[in-house]
Amino acid sequence: MNKTKKTLNTKKNIATNKKAFFNYLILEKYEAGIVLKGYEAKSIRAGKTTLQESYGKIIKNEIWLINCHIPPYLEASYQNLSPTRDRKLLLHKTEIKKITDKITIKGFSLIPLNLYFKNQNVKIELGLGKPKKLFDKRESLKEKTLQKEIAVRIRGRG
Repeated sequence: MNKTKKTLNTKKNIATNKKAFFNYLILEKYEAGIVLKGYEAKSIRAGKTTLQESYGKIIKNEIWLINCHIPPYLEASYQNLSPTRDRKLLLHKTEIKKITDKITIKGFSLIPLNLYFKNQNVKIELGLGKPKKLFDKRESLKEKTLQKEIAVRIRGRG
């Protein structure tokens, strides 16, 4: 019984957007599925996907992932589409409504944070956040270096 519980919640990380936390103040996170072609899933399994310049956009009450680069699968010959094509995200209607309200009214942005496998399905973690100002970015860099110095001194290296 314990083995089945462990396999039901396995997550294998594929790609992370490291700059998202530096450029944005993430306030809420959502998990969404992605509509993919079969060869795209195989290409993702190879691990060459990038989320660096991608973002979420609302088109006709649906959320789409724009500019996510999934390289073509070499063995799929003629079926390969554009590597940065728009992909539909799968969310509940209530979540889409919440996200739509916050993006249109309050000026939030929808940023992809992580791409991962969950129970053999490709999932994406989206962050709802506001862009940081330049002084906020400097402050986060200072805080990060301070945390590193504290960790070094605790380990006894300083």
